[in-house]
Amino acid sequence: MPTQFSRRGLTRGITAATAVATLATGLAACGGDSDAATTTDTAGTVTVGRVSNGAAQQTALKVSEVKSISSELPAAVRKNGSLRIAVGALPDGFPPLAYIGSDQKTLTGAEPDFGRLVAAVLGLKPQVSNYTWENMFVGIDSGKADVGFANITDTEERKKKYDFASYRKDNVGFEVLKKSTWKFDGNYENLAGKTVAVDNGTNQEKILLEWQQKLKKEGKNLTVKHYASKNATYLALTGGRVDAYFAANPGVAYHVTQTAKSPNPTRSAGTFSGAGASLQGLIAAATKKDSGLAKPIADAIDYLIENGQYAKWLKAYNLSNEAVAKSEVNPPGLPLDNS
Repeated sequence: MPTQFSRRGLTRGITAATAVATLATGLAACGGDSDAATTTDTAGTVTVGRVSNGAAQQTALKVSEVKSISSELPAAVRKNGSLRIAVGALPDGFPPLAYIGSDQKTLTGAEPDFGRLVAAVLGLKPQVSNYTWENMFVGIDSGKADVGFANITDTEERKKKYDFASYRKDNVGFEVLKKSTWKFDGNYENLAGKTVAVDNGTNQEKILLEWQQKLKKEGKNLTVKHYASKNATYLALTGGRVDAYFAANPGVAYHVTQTAKSPNPTRSAGTFSGAGASLQGLIAAATKKDSGLAKPIADAIDYLIENGQYAKWLKAYNLSNEAVAKSEVNPPGLPLDNS
């Protein structure tokens, strides 16, 4: 399994959020139950983006049990009445996806919020626990958790042990100053003549260097820059020393919200599949293989897509560019030689 996070290096099968907790092995051996931003929700309402510290627009969404979907649940889950959600965000969290909120205690972010929306459709009480990355999977393996919502990339290697229900694109993206007119438009040739910052050892660096070689063969130049820290990278961007920063898309989305009221606001200039040109990478809910949960979870996601709550959840977290048209059970994942 890849072991690096976008702030510390993003490698093949995992996007920005999924590997932060690999650095915490041994520091937090088990998950702790977490407040999950549900304190003041009334029946039939799930509020997303609560105590988000500016990462999201707090939005109350109407959603209730859909009995035709909840009837698909395994009998043991229906009897328990709870959906035990594992989030792999220890020790540091990874805004805007999963992190401790502005009240210094509540686990918030796009991932636990979406788990709560799915639980509402299934007529289950969300029980959210925060784990390290590795121990999130241990929790699913042992039956302590029913499902992981933690920006988990669908890979063929993981499918050996888990079933997946996809719900978001796994993208990397370009961040530029808001005043810039440049757009990626999905075409690497638009990078000709540009200077782009990227983090060392990351998936996006691998992609960018491949584009650099393609452009070189065409007689065109792409300058790639590396900086020692995120702060140094952002200073280079605001100072005009680089044209763009190529990073995990959720990280771009978060930083855009943080700069919105600054003297140098930024914006997204386009995204690209984290799986490369041949496959759209997907983020998915992970359940224990053959547990019978992936199908009802996928149906719950489709209900949220069809009835508008899904789009509002993504918009709240500035992640609309990662929307999928439908949830798929065990769709094609990152190949074995790249997962």
